[in-house]
Amino acid sequence: MYIGSSIFMIALGAILKFAVTATVAGFNIQTAGVILIVAGIIGLVVSLIMMASADRRGARDVEVVREREPVARERY
Repeated sequence: MYIGSSIFMIALGAILKFAVTATVAGFNIQTAGVILIVAGIIGLVVSLIMMASADRRGARDVEVVREREPVARERY
C-alpha cells in the first residue's frame, strides 16, 4: 500500500464516518468508515517506515560508474 492510497482510504473513511447519515439494514456505514480510517493509518505508517528504511539502504549501496573506453575499437 502506498502513501497516496493510504491517504485516500483515510479521507474516504472520514467521509463515511462523519458526513454520511444514511442507514442500511445489516450494514453500519459509520463502522465501515472507522475501519477504513484505521486501515489507512496503518498503511500510511507502514509505507513511511518502508520508505525510510529503503532510503537508508540506498545510501550505503551507492555504486559509482565511471566512463570507460569502448569495447570495440575502430579499425583504420
